[in-house]
Amino acid sequence: MEQLAFDGKIVWRPDEKQSRETNLARFMGRVGIDNPNADGYAELLRYADAQPAQFWDRLMDHAGICFYQPYNKIFDTSNGIAWTQWCLGGTTNIVLNCLDQHRNTPTWNKPALIWEGEDGARRQWTYGELNAEAGKVASTLKQLGYGPGDVIGLYMSMVPEAAAALLAVAKIGAVLLPLFSGFGADAIVTRLNDGGATGVIACEGTWRRGKRAPMKSILDEALANSPTVRHVLVHRNLGGAASMMPGRDLWWDEAVANQPAEVPTEELDAEAPAFLIYTSGTTGKPKGTVHSHCGFMIKMALDMVLCTDFRPDDRVLWMSDMGWVVGPMLIVASTMVGGTFVIAEGAPDYPDQSRYWRLIEENGVTILGLAPTIVRGFMQRSGAGVEAFDFSKLRFVISTGETWTPDAWTWLFDKVCQRQIPILNYSGGTEVAGAILTGTLLHPLKPCAFGGPVPGMGVDIVDESGTPVPVPGIGELVLRRPSPSLTRGLWHDPDRYLESYWKKVPNLWWHGDRVARDKDGFWYVLGRSDDTLKIAGKRTGPSEIEALVMATGLVGDVAAIGIPDDVKGEAVVLVATLPAGNEIEISKKLSEAVTSGLGQPFKPKSVLFAPDLPRTRNMKVMRRVVRAAVLGNPAGDVSSLTNPEVIEQIAAKARYVDEST
Repeated sequence: MEQLAFDGKIVWRPDEKQSRETNLARFMGRVGIDNPNADGYAELLRYADAQPAQFWDRLMDHAGICFYQPYNKIFDTSNGIAWTQWCLGGTTNIVLNCLDQHRNTPTWNKPALIWEGEDGARRQWTYGELNAEAGKVASTLKQLGYGPGDVIGLYMSMVPEAAAALLAVAKIGAVLLPLFSGFGADAIVTRLNDGGATGVIACEGTWRRGKRAPMKSILDEALANSPTVRHVLVHRNLGGAASMMPGRDLWWDEAVANQPAEVPTEELDAEAPAFLIYTSGTTGKPKGTVHSHCGFMIKMALDMVLCTDFRPDDRVLWMSDMGWVVGPMLIVASTMVGGTFVIAEGAPDYPDQSRYWRLIEENGVTILGLAPTIVRGFMQRSGAGVEAFDFSKLRFVISTGETWTPDAWTWLFDKVCQRQIPILNYSGGTEVAGAILTGTLLHPLKPCAFGGPVPGMGVDIVDESGTPVPVPGIGELVLRRPSPSLTRGLWHDPDRYLESYWKKVPNLWWHGDRVARDKDGFWYVLGRSDDTLKIAGKRTGPSEIEALVMATGLVGDVAAIGIPDDVKGEAVVLVATLPAGNEIEISKKLSEAVTSGLGQPFKPKSVLFAPDLPRTRNMKVMRRVVRAAVLGNPAGDVSSLTNPEVIEQIAAKARYVDEST
């Protein structure tokens, strides 16, 4: 039986009066649930599972999702649960809900977005201005021959034009293929060719820690092997020095200058694809997940409006990238509800270490989205002056991207939340366009815990055979019900879709996360199932080990992996960021911390130190890449990494340790 190290005490409880004013409580009242607390939420979960058609219908009505033609059936599973169709007979468009519905309302003149560059430059667009820019881009794309069903890549940094481009592509009914702004040419080629992209909207380049980071030249290298791309629209944000291919490449400012700002929004079948978002696999090519107009909007209504209480007067800061699902989520959710999103180009700690805290204070941020790795980075720098900033407008923090360690969670709760506002953990994936587990303003808090499942998905914990695990217990995260946000297969690869998610146990979506519920019903994500270690017959998630290491305060970050062992089956290896001190002495203390917390069988076989750990743009540590580096095996798909150079650094350290022993 695995151990659960995070079963702590409740440290925050919601105020009853404030709970009754939440979006969630108001919706619960509409479906006859009058107790706005964790017990009422559990009742909502039962209602959503027992009456799914009624639940989804009422949610869409409550969120005000607009259709040109109303749907005549909520969902249809006649082709099997894996191929469920939604909002049959209905027609809509994301832009109808994100821009058009705000015309002739006070929202039209309020800020839709606030942007800051690394050099301190600032821009602000109202909803009307965002609509005008998106309309000009949409007109340009239509003039170039693009329309419904065409796949258009988006290779942009976090600038206002990225939001306009996303909405423009949706407006004309094309399919947006987001590309991480740090991708190299090979990663871009793979996605453009697999998606059959015929156009790309790109930035000339971006700024990273005060240096020009080229993007157009990397794209040019990729396009030499992407024959389907006909046009590239380039945002001139580094002075216009990029090379341009006549007949293919157009400067954004020149192309849109004389285009009309108003162009009709395309009326689409509700299930028309809006986004083709790739998620990296362990091996082989990345998986192309497909999200429809109705599905993505319903998911934003469920997650952002209902569960995490996004309101029109909120300002949200969530530093991410347009290449990951968080970028589109941020833009669609914020504009659907009529809120304001704050975006910043560059790093959270440049040009000064406290930039992140200043962005929150100066922009009156009410909702902060972050990854635990960002917190651990600030902890290494003694908070980067966090105490000097005013966070009084914050209502809550959303955390996603990586498993917490208790020390980092507690630091954020103390230093930023002042033990007064909650941290809403949020975990799911690109395949579901959002969360499976979440915190809410109705649930009390335990460090690192989730309040519970998102309604309507039939979330459960099972063992390897698919049998439900009793509470308390640890097992595999599965979904028993279809939901609007599940990917509509994988792009032109139905067999891989079924094999990846539905074949483990018939009619169960097998998500690949190892999770737990404690005796009080709180949920925890322990890590990816593939990362789970089995030491001397005992299973544990890497986060259990990493929490013990981080609690020592001796390293900035750590990844715990398992390697083959003749005696134990697997043995623990720790790969930690470079400590400030004697490596031999610190290695000994880290080993003692692990064995003290989990027992002698978990004593690390070795402790390796590296300048950094391999991370994605959203700061997730790629443990499978760490393991491959330590074992000297191929790392598989590493196109999502921001720092692929650390792979060889870790491998070199592992070789040195092996040779020296």
